[in-house]
Order: sequence, then structure tokens, then C-alpha cells
Amino acid sequence: MQIFGVDIGGSGIKGAPVDLERGDLAQERHKVLTPQPATPDGVADGVREVVRHFGWTGPVGVTFPGVVTGGTTIRTAANVDKEWIGVDAAALLSERLDGLPVTVLNDADAAGVAEMHGGAGRGRTGTVIMLTFGTGIGSALFTDGHLVPNTELGHLELHGHDAEKRASTKAKEDHDLSWEHWARRVQKYLTHVEMLFSPELFIIGGGISRKAHKFLPLIEGVRAEMIPAELRNNAGIVGAAMAAAAAGAAPVLVVEEATEGWAEPEGLA
Repeated sequence: MQIFGVDIGGSGIKGAPVDLERGDLAQERHKVLTPQPATPDGVADGVREVVRHFGWTGPVGVTFPGVVTGGTTIRTAANVDKEWIGVDAAALLSERLDGLPVTVLNDADAAGVAEMHGGAGRGRTGTVIMLTFGTGIGSALFTDGHLVPNTELGHLELHGHDAEKRASTKAKEDHDLSWEHWARRVQKYLTHVEMLFSPELFIIGGGISRKAHKFLPLIEGVRAEMIPAELRNNAGIVGAAMAAAAAGAAPVLVVEEATEGWAEPEGLA
């Protein structure tokens, strides 16, 4: 069974059909640049371009880099244009995709759901926090596998600034920080989050996760286990497709063996 997933980011919009039985992309993803400014119309055009690249005609799951309430309405838009606030994103994108059914959720929540059910967090209980480092810092909080949506922990205050302004991948690139310097910033951020939530596990995601060996060993003083995301930067696409499936677009395979298939994601049904 396949469902299409799209991941809207501050710098790129990427998507692909997802094989729900394997929990991974069914085809190589297609990516376009996020328009600047990232207005609703401009981003919707980008989503349409990605979906049409595959000639897709079925349900679509879409992530958004901000708070999504009721599975439709955008409440915050930190790294895209403020015109998004109050927009019914599902309706807008469905209209732009010629009436295809669309499910929308927070981008980090989508990545977290994918990792918890088919990646680094599979089978883990207690408090788990997925953090996606990119243009900003996204977060997904789970307690015994249940998602607490729209946590937006990247906007916690750290030394008088939004944490993502100091510890995101964009901050590293903008200020040309060395891995050591950036790791110290990430360490301060993780220590702050750990103080608030006492997680057993941090899953480190976003595109930077493929280089986790360059910075995770440099981080000290964090009690929680820290591991890179297994689905890397594809986690949002996979989670978006899972959300569309959970919304009734298609069944998600439920199996007995922990090494095969996926169970229906908690918190999305």
C-alpha cells in the first residue's frame, strides 16, 4: 500500500510515494526550493509541482513547519510567511491538487511518528523527544508511544533568544560555526530541554542527522540517550503519509513481528 507524503520546509519542499508496509520511500524523492517569501500560494504551487512530478492521483499527507490545529488550520509560521496563520491548509492544498484528499500535520510531529513506528524510536517507552535540526528546530514529544502534538520546543528561550536562532543547522551555517562550537550550543539546548522534560531518549533528526558522528560525540552532560534518526531527512515524508493513512485514506499494516511492517501511529487516528 502506498500513500504520498510531502514535507514542507523553510528551504525545500520534498515528497515521494511511501510504501507503508516497508515504512520507507517507494521511489526517490523529488524536491523543489521553497519560494521566498514562502506565501500560501507560492508553497501550494511547490507542493503541486512535487506531487505532479510523480503523476500521483491519490491521498496526500503534508507536513507544515508550524502549529497545525484540527488537522487543517495553521496557527504559527516561524519559518514561512506569516500569511499562513489562520489558513485552512488542507483545503488550500486539496484545491491546488485538483481535489485530492489532503491531511496536514506539524513537520516534526510527522518525523517523530515515523521514527517511533519504523525507526530509531521503535519499541521505546517512557518519554522520548525527537528534535529536527534544519532551518529551525522542530520537536515531537512522546510518552509511552503517544504523541503530544505541536510542542514547538525550538522556540524555548535560550540566553535571551529562541533556541533555534542559536542551535539550528541554519544558525551553524549562517555564523560559519565549527562542529565543536555548534555542538556546545546544541548541548546547552539539550540540557535545557532535559531539565524541563527528563526524557529517556533524544532522537536527533533533520538533514544534519546524517553527520551525527561529527557532533553527537562532542556533547557532554546530557543524561538521556542520544541517537540519530534512522530515516534521516525522509522521516517527515514517511510520517506525512502515515498521517494520511491514519486519517482514513488507507489502512496501515499491523503485524506481529517488530522487524516487519508498521502499527497504526498513536495520536493520529
